[in-house]
Amino acid sequence: MSKKVAEVIIETLVAAGVKNCYGIVGDTMNLLAEHIEKSGIQWVQVRHEEAGAFAAGAEALVTGRLAACGGSCGPGSLHFINGLYEANRNRAPVVLIASQIQRSDLGFSSIQEVDFMSVFKDCSVYCEMILTPEQARKKAVLACQAALAKRGVAVLVVPVDISHSDVHDDVPYGVHVSRPVTRPNDDELAQIAEILNASSKVAIYGGSGCEGALQEILAVADKLKAPIAHTSRAKDFLEHGNPYNIGMTGILGNDAGYHAVLDCDALLLLGADFAWRQFYPDHARIVQIDIDPMHLGRRHPVELGVVGDIKSSMAALLPLLDAREDSGFRDDYVNRYAVAMADMRSHAKPGAKDSIPGSYLASVIDRLASDDALFSADDGTPVVWALRFLHATGKRRICGSLLHGTMATALPAALGLQKSHPGRQVISMSGDGGIAMLFGELLTAVQENLPVKIVVFDNGKLGFVEIEQKAEGMLDTFTHLKNPNFGDVARAIGLWGRSVAKAADLESSVKDWLAQPGPALLHVLVNPMELVKPPFVELKPVIGMGLYSTRAILHGRGGDVWEMVVENLR
Repeated sequence: MSKKVAEVIIETLVAAGVKNCYGIVGDTMNLLAEHIEKSGIQWVQVRHEEAGAFAAGAEALVTGRLAACGGSCGPGSLHFINGLYEANRNRAPVVLIASQIQRSDLGFSSIQEVDFMSVFKDCSVYCEMILTPEQARKKAVLACQAALAKRGVAVLVVPVDISHSDVHDDVPYGVHVSRPVTRPNDDELAQIAEILNASSKVAIYGGSGCEGALQEILAVADKLKAPIAHTSRAKDFLEHGNPYNIGMTGILGNDAGYHAVLDCDALLLLGADFAWRQFYPDHARIVQIDIDPMHLGRRHPVELGVVGDIKSSMAALLPLLDAREDSGFRDDYVNRYAVAMADMRSHAKPGAKDSIPGSYLASVIDRLASDDALFSADDGTPVVWALRFLHATGKRRICGSLLHGTMATALPAALGLQKSHPGRQVISMSGDGGIAMLFGELLTAVQENLPVKIVVFDNGKLGFVEIEQKAEGMLDTFTHLKNPNFGDVARAIGLWGRSVAKAADLESSVKDWLAQPGPALLHVLVNPMELVKPPFVELKPVIGMGLYSTRAILHGRGGDVWEMVVENLR
């Protein structure tokens, strides 16, 4: 008995482990949707396809399994593009079923014709169109296999006439994904050991490639007496249970992580593709280990770059290292990290006139949230406060747009996390700009009955952009946002909603919000003058802040300057 191509595609997704498909149905997608409904895959009806891609990407990133999106021809599937860039940069295995107009209309600038092959080529590891019914299973298998094996986005373009066609010669191709152990060869390991053994001050800097390798990294760090700094994406994997942790470097980091990386004479760079060259040491010997050979030396010159997964590479390297007695370098930075964190957290307190700094809000959420909560945070100040004030527990995860840097990921990512983790507490730390951009996904939370907990950090502006402008000496330009009472809007939509503006009311409001059985939104008016302070002081932004202050005073806004000074000197 023959099958429709649409049925073959959905069968393949099921066999590849897909549990959820996010999207919006439409003409060219309808038969595929019918077969999804008959399968074990759950359809999640989002209100904007971009949000569907964010949700699928978050699910795939945290679970490691394949997640799917599906959209109609033309604008429908085109809307996924930004979320697919996010997923692909995060190495999240996502497959998009991009339904297309019929083949006979392609090439004539037909209504809703979009060249998906060209559009999605740059944000995918696989992008192909099914040209004949007999190609359906093989290309669907290759799409799933590529997404899982290469860790990225696969796009399968399906013309509507193809999806309705019968498959007469259905060859039973299956999805095969291998997880080989990959480590440097013996000569390379000997070279790494030679460099590290000859160095007196070794620092380790780990990225997201260190997932699952903490114990092996700790063994190496113990032998080398090395402190361990980490990227923002590696916080979940390297912070908890790590006595040698010194936190992050970079603009979001702290004094200890920043200086340890710059002051070492050998840097062991593990699974990290950290982009900012100014935060690498200029004179240290750098050894880089990464599973992706294209990452080696592409951000900063390294003396030795080798391919390997971090867990097996560290296990193989350990016996070649000389054990050290002097732990002075490591101890100094571990102690500096403790001081830096204590100082930072001491400032996370109610502001002047009982106002609520974003840092204080994040610290209250950290204390009251579950030990295994899943967090998503909007790009800008919410993700800064999340990274700085949420404690890693070994069970928590924090998702943010840390590679793509797009707005509006927090709410849709939380939907994907909640759909894939129905028994877990999921918290979206949304900015007022971010939540407004994809505000319709509150309707998705209600429609899908997803009990996400959404907190809106409402500072009435695009806060991080304004900080950048002030650091350049500019007056804030086009950053102001005229916001509604988000708590009232949430209640009108069907969520639990509340607004809070006073620090004295915050803790009880957070407790009530987290205790709600369904989707709930807490709207918090946070202090608009709180700054994100870097771990170092550079002359240019200091001069810029001085210029901003002078210009603000000359424009009759001296009160803003005074409020900023008072709030940030607490």
